[in-house]
Amino acid sequence: MFKIKTITLLFARISTVVIALLILQPQALGAPLIEGQVTMDDGHKLTLYSRSAENPTAAILLIHGRTWSALPDFDLVTPQEDLSMMNALVKKGLAVYAVDLRGYGKTSRDSSGWNTPDRAAKDTSIVLDYINSRHTALKGTTVFGWSNGSLVAMLTAQKYPEKVKNLLLYGFPMDTETTFTDPEKDQAPPRKATTAAAAAEDFTILGTISKQAIDAYVKAAIAADPVRADWNKLSQWDQLDGANILVPTLLLQAASDPLANMDADALFFKKLATEDKQWVILSNADHAALLESARFRLYHAVVSFMQWSEL
Repeated sequence: MFKIKTITLLFARISTVVIALLILQPQALGAPLIEGQVTMDDGHKLTLYSRSAENPTAAILLIHGRTWSALPDFDLVTPQEDLSMMNALVKKGLAVYAVDLRGYGKTSRDSSGWNTPDRAAKDTSIVLDYINSRHTALKGTTVFGWSNGSLVAMLTAQKYPEKVKNLLLYGFPMDTETTFTDPEKDQAPPRKATTAAAAAEDFTILGTISKQAIDAYVKAAIAADPVRADWNKLSQWDQLDGANILVPTLLLQAASDPLANMDADALFFKKLATEDKQWVILSNADHAALLESARFRLYHAVVSFMQWSEL
């Protein structure tokens, strides 16, 4: 359970960025969860969460996947165990942020009802402006994307490389040699209801996560995202090209991830233009490794790469 305390703050404005903070203080946890809103260039507001070490040595932004939003993915705590990636990285001395993209979690859809790759990348760049303004001494923010979030992270690094310190991609779900075709006519967003079965479908390896944790994740996911967010203009993903990635990049892949193709990732990794790159494969892990027993190896790979890139 959370004790909720509302705190009146002065609004900080950085160009078009405005954030108001609400502190959610969980029982028996260290750094509080701070919830705020960042205003985009079109006036739409994205919800941004953070937990931070007292004197952080680095900052990281976490971007969720296609179906579920930030808190189920990155801040899940059950009565039995702490599965929060945010908490784990705070313990390593980081300032950790997680965003709800348009139509996810506590961020509403905009008037179009859709999200698009270019819009998501632009939004992420504005969120990074806000984070970077808060941590000027850290000289940039690392961006971590899970699944579809890794596509958003990569597109952001291509279009706004000056705002991304390091690029971390987990569960990269696409062969960048493929192309997308958009519908000829505009369509209404389907707004499909999400299901418990969908929330549990990424947990495929027995013994890597408890049933209680899966149940907690399903409950949190359905509560946060009862309706599936909708994307269009997917042909904008065709811009993704490793040859245009110049920032330090870590490619994280689970050995048993059905959405990440090993051969396609090998070609993608080879094509990355940056010489500052690593490819880490997690054994006995699937698409949801950041919530399973492999999460500790994933955290270690993330922190080690961030430290290594400082050398």
